[in-house]
Amino acid sequence: MPLKNYQYDSILREYDARQSKARHDLEDRKASLYAQLPELAQIDARLAHNSVECAKRSLKGEPDALTGLKAENEALSARKTALMTTHGYPADYLTPRYQCPDCKDTGLKDGARCHCFKQAVVDILYSQSNVSNAIRHENFSTFSYDYYSDSYIDEDLQMTPLANIRRVVDTVRKFISDFDSTPGNLLIYGNTGVGKTFLTNCIASELLGSGHTVIYLTAFQLFDILEHYKFDRNNYYGDDRNYDEITNRFSHILDCDLLIIDDLGTELNNSFITSQLYLCINERLLGRKSTIISTNLSFEQLQNNYSERIFSRITSSYTFLKIIGKDIRIQKKLS
Repeated sequence: MPLKNYQYDSILREYDARQSKARHDLEDRKASLYAQLPELAQIDARLAHNSVECAKRSLKGEPDALTGLKAENEALSARKTALMTTHGYPADYLTPRYQCPDCKDTGLKDGARCHCFKQAVVDILYSQSNVSNAIRHENFSTFSYDYYSDSYIDEDLQMTPLANIRRVVDTVRKFISDFDSTPGNLLIYGNTGVGKTFLTNCIASELLGSGHTVIYLTAFQLFDILEHYKFDRNNYYGDDRNYDEITNRFSHILDCDLLIIDDLGTELNNSFITSQLYLCINERLLGRKSTIISTNLSFEQLQNNYSERIFSRITSSYTFLKIIGKDIRIQKKLS
């Protein structure tokens, strides 16, 4: 199902704004550099003139003249690069800087929708779950091992919280590096405040940065969407303006590259929830799509709270990562 017109137009306006900003920023850099290095402006003017001449002579069928112009352009380009690098500027300083270098902020790559456009659609459909703001502050560059103790050994894991979180992070980084070649699934569990959501945001940041579509939903948000899809769709008689959006949301939950379900176990559990969770988990497994579930529930509570089918699918297809330690939020307040 397509986006609504106003949603599609909103995305296109954003891409227009990105391209406009890239052009404006380039002109500012160019003006500043030309003022500092007048020779650079002369070189660019000569390159532009030669490009026009190349086009003219190509139409006239003058291969010898073209060879000379191309040689001159190569020399001019080399001089331009040397001039900029000598004065401390990178060689690509006068090239546009796009938010998405893959599609140059057009939304299209190789005739198809770019990964950034697909994520823009996801962000519109799941505006309440957009992780863009969170990952600015919660990513591997801000992740710290300082909140995990190395002074005691956990009885269950037989290692310190610090040794354990290092093992967990190593596993997560391998999950990210193998994401395209070996789809995997993670269940991250532990007490409140030990860093489960922070770690899932780290993963989301890395995969969004490498061009993957990511949907982040709390368990409550996920089941609310699934409920609307099941019941509103069945009651559709042709006058429900939200029908397309409901169907779109459901489709993306099953098809996105990575689905993150945060705080599983906080939802009101019943037979409907159980059946929908199984549907979501099973369909994504069959489609070889990766899922991350975070929960405060213990291994035993998961087994007791959900059906045998769900527990079997999770235990057979997910890597379990337990995080131990003291509540980080309390540690930050006390520090």
